[in-house]
Amino acid sequence: MKIAFLACPATLPGSPTRRPDAFEHDLYLGAVRAGVGSSGTVTDIDWRAPLDDLAQFDLAILGTPWDYTEAKDEFLARLGELEAVGVVVCNPLEVVRWNSDKLYLRELGELGAVTIPTLWPQRAGPEDVLAAFDHFGTDRVVVKRRVGAGAIGQDSFSRDNPPPADWSLDQAAMIQPFLPAIQREGELSFIFIDGALSHTLLKQATGGDYRIQSLYGGTETPLEPAPTDRAAAEAIMALLPFDQPPLYARIDMVRLQDGRLAVIEAELIEPYLYPEQGPNLGPLLAAGMARRLG
Repeated sequence: MKIAFLACPATLPGSPTRRPDAFEHDLYLGAVRAGVGSSGTVTDIDWRAPLDDLAQFDLAILGTPWDYTEAKDEFLARLGELEAVGVVVCNPLEVVRWNSDKLYLRELGELGAVTIPTLWPQRAGPEDVLAAFDHFGTDRVVVKRRVGAGAIGQDSFSRDNPPPADWSLDQAAMIQPFLPAIQREGELSFIFIDGALSHTLLKQATGGDYRIQSLYGGTETPLEPAPTDRAAAEAIMALLPFDQPPLYARIDMVRLQDGRLAVIEAELIEPYLYPEQGPNLGPLLAAGMARRLG
């Protein structure tokens, strides 16, 4: 197998613009290489590399193309080009297109998933935030980009600390009530490979923050989920609107006040899959890629 591990300048080794959390690229790539072993090669390469360079690969896995959120249409077009020249893309364009706008969460909710109540303004200004306090009956909300990742561009406001008059999010947005469990318990991430649960971890913020990503000092701990929590994540997987499970999926969930887990994200594009907490991740991915190549 000739595998392309698609990345971006912010994650590729040696890049002058490399992000401080790009160590996740190294760990993830290392796990995939170890899983593939002598049955193939795994090369990390910018997803914007010339198509002729990418067309030499049998399969492209969306490793760390973390800048796709700033060039969504270009990214989708590139995946379409790869599929057109016969490169197997994991996860495929159909999955990525559906997952690239967080409106998919509304669709999952309509199908019966436990979700977080959400408002969906085309752009967000101070008046939208102030209205959301009353709409949700809460004193704190979180504002996110509909096309975004890693909590970049995210804001949290309270009645005591509302947005300034000149604040705005000039793109499609989502506003949700802040859930105290994100600080009290943390966020649970369930990693699925080919539809089967591989491993689970608990991600927790530090220093009074609510963002659990490593970029903000978040920590991760392996977790054996309670049967009801595992079932909640499996229920989200069962609602994904595809004929077969994606090669990989990370279902991120947070606990509501009634004790149920609600889905924050169904990460199907370029989620970090935490190989440190899942020692079998590499072999499972390698087996899944081999099956897709026949």
